[in-house]
Amino acid sequence: MKWISHAKWLLTGFGLTSLMMAIVNVISYQNAMQLVESTNRSLQTYEVIKNLVDLFATMTVAESGRRGYVFLNDEQELNRYQLAIRAMGVEMQALQQQLAKNPAQTTRLQTLNQLLDQRIALLGESIQLYQRDRTAIPAQKQITHRSINLRGQIQAAIAEMQREEENSLRQWQTESQVNIRTRVLIEFLVTCFSFAILSVVCLLLYRQLMKRQEAEALGKLLEREKELSNLKLRFFSMVSHEFRTPLSIISGSAQMLAENKPEWTEDRRLKNIHRIQSSTRLMTHYLTDILTLTRAEAGKLECNPEPLDVEAFCLNLVEDLQVAELNEHQIQFQSQGQCGLVNLDEKLLYCILSNLLLNAMKYSAPGSTIQLKLQCGANETLFQVYDQGIGISPEEQQYLYQPFYRGVNAADIHGTGLGLVVVRTCVDLHHGHIEVTSQAGAGTTFSIWIPHVKLTRLAESRSAIA
Repeated sequence: MKWISHAKWLLTGFGLTSLMMAIVNVISYQNAMQLVESTNRSLQTYEVIKNLVDLFATMTVAESGRRGYVFLNDEQELNRYQLAIRAMGVEMQALQQQLAKNPAQTTRLQTLNQLLDQRIALLGESIQLYQRDRTAIPAQKQITHRSINLRGQIQAAIAEMQREEENSLRQWQTESQVNIRTRVLIEFLVTCFSFAILSVVCLLLYRQLMKRQEAEALGKLLEREKELSNLKLRFFSMVSHEFRTPLSIISGSAQMLAENKPEWTEDRRLKNIHRIQSSTRLMTHYLTDILTLTRAEAGKLECNPEPLDVEAFCLNLVEDLQVAELNEHQIQFQSQGQCGLVNLDEKLLYCILSNLLLNAMKYSAPGSTIQLKLQCGANETLFQVYDQGIGISPEEQQYLYQPFYRGVNAADIHGTGLGLVVVRTCVDLHHGHIEVTSQAGAGTTFSIWIPHVKLTRLAESRSAIA
């Protein structure tokens, strides 16, 4: 129900935000259209003013052409006059189209048109009089005087129309500025309100996300606690089961030795001593594995590589295990390449190889052969342990490195299920890589690659740095 309530709030917030953004878009569109309309209106006003100026200039050209023809008898001036008259007609038509939607200016334009017609008529009358009687100078002067009066009226009419256009332009610009400022203010307020809504929505989402993460973290913690609880139960079960057997052997063998029966031979006494020693080593191995994993879980297990003669190390390890197992298995060691001194952690390497070799002997028939192969490369060392034991099915190989896991075919063989976990942990601390190749009933091969730096190279690099 809480999630449904949050969803409603979120949907409401997004809906309001969408509405606000739509309003902002509408206002922005209106502002853009207002600017476009203002620009078009300004251009039209400037066109009207320009045409009025051009009209007055064209009228002046016509007057000048008339005077040149009448007083100078220049035919080119007559042509210039006629061209100016035709141009005035075109300009008047353009003004009529531009001012068609403005009744006041249309009225003024009609008055201007009447004044222009009167002056054009006077100019035409002056030209006709000149063509009839070139000596009628007084009449020409009179026509010129009347033309000058009309020109003043025309100039006044044009100036009035220009002022009207300029006043309309200023008024329109003022109204546009007020409207745009108002819309910009509204747009700003709506945008701020939208951001506020978005902030609230984001805050709700963040709080919901944090609560979900806390719930997931709590779930993982509970799952981890449950897993640790199960591991503890399995650990105590393993300890009580696996330690009972060697302790029983130690206790029984010690009791037999304590009786010291006269009929016992020296071989029988040695056999009981060896049983005690073997059980002790087994318990020590179990405790070492448990301590290694405990330190790894606590983050206190470190890899401290030091120069190690890895070939000699492997030979000593094979000899110790061979003696401890009373030659029940044959361990063969092969070495390839020139390893020399290699920087490795001896304790971690011992955990890796001893667990693999002990597992190989544990799951192989007495008298079978176990092989340990060492191959040194330029950048890494390869360790391989071969056995001819019961093997591991492909389906179970994915669970090999889980604590306390035992294969189905290993149920009747003593073990803690921690050996391969220790191996994997120590290999990871070396930044190495482990692979297994096995099939049920066909033996197992573990291959471990551990990167290293040869001692000679390490010394060279240190000397170069120095």
